[in-house]
Amino acid sequence: MPLDTLAAGHRFLPEQSLIRPQNILPDNTRCLKSSEEPEKEGIMAYSEKNIAGIFHNRAEKYQYETCIRYKKDGRYVPISWKEMQSMVTRAGLGLISLGVEPADMVGIFSENCWQWLVADLAALSIGATDAPIYATNSAAEAAYIVNDSLTKVLFVSDKDHLDRILSVKARLSPLQFIVTFDEIDVPGDHVISFDELMRRGDASVDKSVFDSRLQGILPEGLATLIYTSGTTGQPKGVMLSHDNFVTNVMQAYASHSIIGHRDESLALLPWSHSLGRTVSLYLMIQIGATINLAESFSTVLENMQEIRPTLVVSVPRLFEKLHSGIMSKADKAPPLKKKLFEWAVAVSDRAVDYLVQKKPMPGTIRMQYDLAEMLVFSKLRYTLGLDRIRIFISGGGPLATEIDRFFNGIGVAVHNGYGLTETCTVTNVNRFDVFEFGSVGPALPDTQVRLAQDGEILIKGPQVMKGYFNKPDDTKAVFTDDGWFMTGDIGRIDDRGCLYITDRKKDIIVTAGGKNIAPQNIENSLVSDLFIEQCVVIGEGKKFLSALIVPNFKELTDYVKKQGVSFNSNEDLVKKPEIIAFYEARIKDLMKDYARVEQIRRFCILPREFSIDTGELTPTLKIKRKIVNMNYAAEIDGMYREGE
Repeated sequence: MPLDTLAAGHRFLPEQSLIRPQNILPDNTRCLKSSEEPEKEGIMAYSEKNIAGIFHNRAEKYQYETCIRYKKDGRYVPISWKEMQSMVTRAGLGLISLGVEPADMVGIFSENCWQWLVADLAALSIGATDAPIYATNSAAEAAYIVNDSLTKVLFVSDKDHLDRILSVKARLSPLQFIVTFDEIDVPGDHVISFDELMRRGDASVDKSVFDSRLQGILPEGLATLIYTSGTTGQPKGVMLSHDNFVTNVMQAYASHSIIGHRDESLALLPWSHSLGRTVSLYLMIQIGATINLAESFSTVLENMQEIRPTLVVSVPRLFEKLHSGIMSKADKAPPLKKKLFEWAVAVSDRAVDYLVQKKPMPGTIRMQYDLAEMLVFSKLRYTLGLDRIRIFISGGGPLATEIDRFFNGIGVAVHNGYGLTETCTVTNVNRFDVFEFGSVGPALPDTQVRLAQDGEILIKGPQVMKGYFNKPDDTKAVFTDDGWFMTGDIGRIDDRGCLYITDRKKDIIVTAGGKNIAPQNIENSLVSDLFIEQCVVIGEGKKFLSALIVPNFKELTDYVKKQGVSFNSNEDLVKKPEIIAFYEARIKDLMKDYARVEQIRRFCILPREFSIDTGELTPTLKIKRKIVNMNYAAEIDGMYREGE
């Protein structure tokens, strides 16, 4: 959907005045803190030290209020907390009828949907452990997780996912039952529908077993296995306990305690991912916020315009896409509007440091910023569906500082965070009282961060995993002798305690001349360009750095048409001398502030994007460098033959 077009969506909260960044503070919040919400009788029936207990307590508290919304037939459909609780109980009893015992493994192979949440909470409520599988995983990848985790019952979303599992069923020795979210007619009694599972729960003779299982969950009990994305080998099952999740959720809440029950979140990260699971799902349950499901990553803008959320958790890719779209629209605007936009952005860049540091602006900047807010920023936020946004958390990878400054400057509070699957996601995050551009903020409460002699970031805290499932040697290898988790990331810490990630330890490029170079900083600079969609810097063992460049084909196509350049395909376009010269000039300009050894000397323009389907991206859109290097070995060799 074009950025200047508003979807005729639903407004689920009363009209609010536009929020400006300097006003997003606890004393001006529109949402009650959890501690300020009126208590009801009987809402703490279960322990708050496990995720299932927290959910059932919130369901008792909020009853007929909306828990989650999903898109169906073009509109968002609400499900109440009480309805969700009923389905969780019925599904939990259904799993017990299938023979699921405490500590047994239940798998979920599906995209985000309300049934995913029911399956997850049902498994946790009866003391089982679940092992989610990314919806984009292949049959072989899913089979590996099912076998490695010893999954006994597997939920699948639709016929496509079922077919993937059935194609490898003979190799899935632990698997006894498959439960399909969709109604699918499959012969045999080992495949049942979600509705049938709940009917079996309804038919249970002893329904008290559900409550006794729920009451028996221990904080140290294993809640889930979240499998690493496998960028450097076979995925490993990260063992996360209820205590890991609960403490990390409460740590995250402590860092942003202005959030509360009346917030509206938009869930777009896969719940199979630790950031999506901990922050965009379990934190929302903890505070009782309404969860709105994005249909897909490609429809996020449309869904934001419909929901107009107050809380969103995302990866940098969304901000890069939004920024690129905004800049493209501005570039094509009539001259007067374009000039006004450029002036407003320049003003925001002068004002943004005062905004995030909560310092008074000089009078001239204040006046200019107020005018830019009225004429440009308020309208832009409304168009994007971000006029009510309170916090936008970015994690899962580095966000270019230029893009970070842009969004904070226009009144969209973007807070970079850091963590790994092994730390239940969050260890650090920028917040309203401590914020530094380029950093991922200070450590969360009860979290210790220190640097090893080589700069590797080491973590201690209650959110750190129990270990890798059935892999004691791998577990031992990532902990120091005195119990610090070794992240594999390189960083530095400033005098305010803010952590800066300089690179992945395994991604550091050592050139033929012995220079250590962090490629992510260079890549961030390159993808900030309107005409560059993706890139990978190459140079390990080489005399100089080169890069694989994926164009923003939409912008490039518009540009070449105006230049009168004809082409037949992307393959034809990227080989044209004038296009190569165009990118050479842009890359040279982007590299001007880098040291000579860090500059890109050769590049190759690719005719297609890196994708999950080709194995070049993880499900959370991180680039798998090893696969990219393999897939484009000929192009890489060609760059260095040319450069000799």
